[in-house]
Amino acid sequence: QVQLVESGGGLVQAGGSLRLSCAASVRTPATSTMAWFRQAPGKERDFVAVINWFGGASYADSVEGRFTISRDNAKNTIYLQMNDLKPEDTAVYICAAGSLSVEAPQYTYWGQGTQVTVSS
Repeated sequence: QVQLVESGGGLVQAGGSLRLSCAASVRTPATSTMAWFRQAPGKERDFVAVINWFGGASYADSVEGRFTISRDNAKNTIYLQMNDLKPEDTAVYICAAGSLSVEAPQYTYWGQGTQVTVSS
């Protein structure tokens, strides 16, 4: 069983930056592909970014050029550097493992999430 633990959320003003981390408890084939999703109140869980073992990544159009996903395989950890944050980025950010899909149901493992709030 893989446990994913996120950290790094918080309150930031528009235009600011935050760096999220997601640590996996073990290394398995599922953790070779990991992703970030986000969910705002009353909305569906939306894809943000995904990364494979070799560092290849893809992004949602809404965050392309502002967010960067990366990973440290030695630490079983992925990161999400978020720059130029906007109020519409406010959501719970949730780490997932087990797929390269943009569709949430394709992922096997999920973290509990970390709150990101961007004030205007």
